[in-house]
Amino acid sequence: MEVSVIGSTQAKLGRVDLVNRDLGFCGNLRPQIFSRKSKICYGQTIGWPQKSPIRLTVKAAIQSEALVSDKVTAKSKPIDGVRLYVGLPLDAVSDCNTVNHARAITAGLRALKLLGVDGVELPVWWGIAEKEAMGKYDWSGYLALAEMVQKVGLKLHISLCFHASREPKIPLPEWVSRIGESQPSIFFSDRAGEQYRDCLSLAVDDLPLLDGKTPIQVYDEFCGSFKSSFASFLGSTITGISVGLGPDGELRYPSFHNPARNNRIRGVGEFQCYDQNMLSYLKQHAEAFGNPLWGLSGPHDAPSYNQAPNSNNFVKEHGGSWETPYGDFFLSWYSNQLISHGDRLLSLAASTFNDVPVKVSGKVPLVHSWYKTRSHPSELTAGFYNTVSRDGYEGVVEIFARNSCKMILPGMDLSDEHQPNEALSSPGSLLAQIISACKRQGVNVSGQNSSVSGAPNGFEQIKKNLFDENKAVDLFTYQRMGAYFFSPDHFPKFTEFVRRLTQPELHSDDLLSDEAESVSSEQGKNLHMQVA
Repeated sequence: MEVSVIGSTQAKLGRVDLVNRDLGFCGNLRPQIFSRKSKICYGQTIGWPQKSPIRLTVKAAIQSEALVSDKVTAKSKPIDGVRLYVGLPLDAVSDCNTVNHARAITAGLRALKLLGVDGVELPVWWGIAEKEAMGKYDWSGYLALAEMVQKVGLKLHISLCFHASREPKIPLPEWVSRIGESQPSIFFSDRAGEQYRDCLSLAVDDLPLLDGKTPIQVYDEFCGSFKSSFASFLGSTITGISVGLGPDGELRYPSFHNPARNNRIRGVGEFQCYDQNMLSYLKQHAEAFGNPLWGLSGPHDAPSYNQAPNSNNFVKEHGGSWETPYGDFFLSWYSNQLISHGDRLLSLAASTFNDVPVKVSGKVPLVHSWYKTRSHPSELTAGFYNTVSRDGYEGVVEIFARNSCKMILPGMDLSDEHQPNEALSSPGSLLAQIISACKRQGVNVSGQNSSVSGAPNGFEQIKKNLFDENKAVDLFTYQRMGAYFFSPDHFPKFTEFVRRLTQPELHSDDLLSDEAESVSSEQGKNLHMQVA
């Protein structure tokens, strides 16, 4: 789907002729008033590449001058200082380092500026910028996008992605994948020997396995090259940088890369400690602990991906091995490995960007399945030693505080009432626990939603979290721009959401009209956009 934004001095309350010469579409539409300062209406066009294209054009007009002017400045600001960002498409830059659907993105940026959105988030992929050889960087596509964002007058948050994406398909750098073919131990492995090849195992952080360099050295040089290449944007257009900490950019083990089948409730996940280097570290730790037999492997009674807590002994609610001395030994080691990895990467990023006015952040997942059980098994397999008797997030928050970094928390559109009862899930309680730890240690929090169309009453839950003074969220990034985001099913709702954030007490003519609310998309009502 392609989105086009047109400014017109002719737009009043009557009908307006709208012509899009590039896309060959003409039509008559009645502008729908969203605020006393601007009007947005919806029409049809062809564009943003999809298997089943959604047809939509966003047309914007004000009464006095074209809204597409670079001079446009949104006067409304989010209440309580909460800034609002929108994520750009994951594949905004192609693997050939060109901007994908550039006209649509430009028009979308102008539409967001019109709405009063503060900025956008851009995923910068290791597998694109350093694709062919170590130290050979190509930032051209990302520089072009940064210039587009700067020209529109929005701020930019950069996500440095040291992982791969499956949908859309964005692999690790070609030279890294070649190394992985001959040295598969650079990847995480589960008990069955299945490898997770979308990011490197944290156990190789300090091992010179990448053509003589360690991953930490490679990440450091990547960040340094980015800093020098984008120096003219840092602190002005680019105000924030997040560093990828693991799978999907999150600080966790890939304990759920084998999804539940047949729409079953998600299982507890599986420990990822079976690659050669993780087992070597476990062996060393057990010998130092004085019990070498504990370091021969992971737990023999550990769960598999789709099992429920009481299907195995290790995470069984009552009498499970997690409550034994061995369980404490293993879970402490497993979680500390993850925390140390996060500390290394946050420290790297913080030291790289400490002399430029940008805020460094990292993302922590909201592993809320089975939170209401005593053992919290999904969190254990993901690397968070959080149980009914132990707070597993204080140590995580400490590394963010130590490195003066912000924490990004997803899932702010999720509510307990819409979770399956049998999953014993509580996203609200887990979110509150993590944010409480952040407040105690002075760590600022940024929020994200789980997906653009994934949660019932998601907008209401987001507003509830942002308006709750106990949450203390200062920035929220809505994920993510794309075909569904701009569809007639979704974009009017997002527009109303933004207006209610920036203007909590709306005038009657600020509300969506019945005509706008009744517009429906021709195709793709159930499209989901991925979160980086």
